[in-house]
Amino acid sequence: MPITTPPDLTRRQLWTAGGALALAGTLPGRGHAASATSVPASLRLTAEPARALIAGDDQPATAVWSYSGSVPGPVLRVRQGARFRATVENRLDEGTTVHWHGIRLPNAMDGVPGLTQPSIKSGGSFAYEFTPPDAGTFWYHPHDNGLVQQGRGLAGALIVEEREPPRVDRELLWVIQDWRLTRGTQIAPGFGGRMEAAMGGRLGNTVTVNGGVPDALNVRAGERVRLRIINAATARIMALRFEGHRPVVIAFDGQPCEPHEPAGGRLLLGPAMRADVILDMVSEPRRRYAVIDDFYGRSAYELVALAYDGSAPLRGHPLDAPVRLPPNPLPEPDLATAERHELALQGGMMGGRGMMGMMGMRGAAWAINGMSMTGRGDTGMPPLLTLARGRTCVLSLRNETAWWHPMHMHGHSFRVLTRNGTAVAGAEWGDTVLVEPRQTVEVAFVADNPGDWMLHCHVMDHEVSGLMGVLRVA
Repeated sequence: MPITTPPDLTRRQLWTAGGALALAGTLPGRGHAASATSVPASLRLTAEPARALIAGDDQPATAVWSYSGSVPGPVLRVRQGARFRATVENRLDEGTTVHWHGIRLPNAMDGVPGLTQPSIKSGGSFAYEFTPPDAGTFWYHPHDNGLVQQGRGLAGALIVEEREPPRVDRELLWVIQDWRLTRGTQIAPGFGGRMEAAMGGRLGNTVTVNGGVPDALNVRAGERVRLRIINAATARIMALRFEGHRPVVIAFDGQPCEPHEPAGGRLLLGPAMRADVILDMVSEPRRRYAVIDDFYGRSAYELVALAYDGSAPLRGHPLDAPVRLPPNPLPEPDLATAERHELALQGGMMGGRGMMGMMGMRGAAWAINGMSMTGRGDTGMPPLLTLARGRTCVLSLRNETAWWHPMHMHGHSFRVLTRNGTAVAGAEWGDTVLVEPRQTVEVAFVADNPGDWMLHCHVMDHEVSGLMGVLRVA
């Protein structure tokens, strides 16, 4: 159920959007093009306090938590199949970890404190090392006190480059974050409120794209753009409409899909979800079109505008080149021999069982099959399921609540099979699936990555208040 955005700030502060430019290991700039530079064989990321112009150049700087001094963190680019190593230093006054979201990596590198590694203590460091098997748009963020740490700015993009990318004129990257700021442009206190935990989560009043505040994204008539979009918000669901344009989705969560226009022209992305989109700039010079997020109805706002410059069109018709991405080496589920399990998402305000009387039980407001894992998730609870390694598993995620849940699985990518019994068109893969209220979604995957893996809602308030569990691949 939508919650209206708090009307504390001016429209200009609510409408904050930026470009995307970052070299590996450097601070993001104010441009729009994504760098083609790959990361070195080994790099260092520092989780540390910083200050950023979240609300615009003419507003006071906001105290944030950053990776290597920037919000969002440096854009890291690595080639598919190349070894990646990052040493994370912690200069915060509390423990942290880094979760490499969407990457199929060894369990010890997954960044979940108490489950896959100890928390990185203040002043300490940890070296993450893995070889990403899949090309695509991924990201990194903390998994220790994630609601607060991500809500204060800790997030960044990890791009794994295809060996054969599609032909485009430019590549853009939008890391979208949602902030709740005071009138003094500081991050408002009050993370983990009881009502927000049991409802739609902590929505902000300022939405940024890579922390900048341009008036518009300058484009040229006739050009083709590849746009990588990452929803790095802690709770905000987004439904993006590109006025005057017909975006073509070529990947979800880093995994290639059948190129298609989004249903109803709205690109729906829950927290943690990503999409790669092809945009052909088909209008005329000096025209301007809004990109609008209207998921929350009356609280719709203009995220950014596509502003055509005065140059002559680059070409007179859309580029005649294929946009389909090469497939990733994902194991195809064998549905005939699959083991099948049902997982009921329960709790929250206005749910079928109310709040289940759980708010006094370790701060729980949610449960999966009656089990609530709260906080960091290192409660020692038994796994929700133990899966046979190498076997196909079909999970039926049944949302018994009145709220939307982007359900994220660590260590694996899954194929989305059905929604309320209706088959999903095409081969749609992901690591996070948005489950509507009272909806049942079936996903299938091969449990080929051994270890204990988190399954949780990526509305961070929901995660830390019970909507989290462990899948064990034995």
